[in-house]
Amino acid sequence: MKDVIIDDSFWQTYPEAQINLMWLTGFDNHDTDDNLAERQELLRTATAESDKFTKVDPFRNNPVVAEWRDAYQQFPKRKGARSSIEALLKRASQGHEFTPIEPLVDVYNSISLRYGVPVGIEDRDKIAGDLHLGTAQGGESFFPLGAEEDDPARAGEMIYYDEDGAVCRSLNWREAQRTMLTDDTTNGIVVMESVNADQAARANEAMAALAELIPTYFGIKPDKTAVLTAETK
Repeated sequence: MKDVIIDDSFWQTYPEAQINLMWLTGFDNHDTDDNLAERQELLRTATAESDKFTKVDPFRNNPVVAEWRDAYQQFPKRKGARSSIEALLKRASQGHEFTPIEPLVDVYNSISLRYGVPVGIEDRDKIAGDLHLGTAQGGESFFPLGAEEDDPARAGEMIYYDEDGAVCRSLNWREAQRTMLTDDTTNGIVVMESVNADQAARANEAMAALAELIPTYFGIKPDKTAVLTAETK
């Protein structure tokens, strides 16, 4: 990956948006029993904290959920596509017990649950050229996890993309297996999207909390962080 570029089409759609970024280099993401119990407790505690985002009944009326559903109305998408944070909060509200998957996934899922923000991490070494966020031309190649057939992006859909196709469809709905985090990933780019000031404030707190956890679990410090808005892009 060369750089992260937020296209004007994104800012035109979401003028109050904010994108938080963090670069991580040289980490070991292989699963280990050394901190398995700690990661399990991290997820358990975060799941309990997520209750503050799911108190309203019905579920769709919770502010975090409702705000992202409104945001998803701004572009064409596959029926049923929802933000990653809605999917995570829904599982938590239904009593799902999150168990460790791999270190970095566990850490960022805990942050997402604690702060009610979408968190995504891509393998920088697998991104071709610049990583863009903007509206799709239509037809950008996309193979989600487990897919055997191409499921191209729709024209006007809000996507992350690079020179080889879509990296994540519908903002943060589903990522491509081509660039997804694996246990062999050593260099990553962390992304958090916000579409209003309240979300942005939580994202700032979430990124700071994530930066504190990275040295504990991976023995490295983030290379750098950045906050992009329509004014500071």
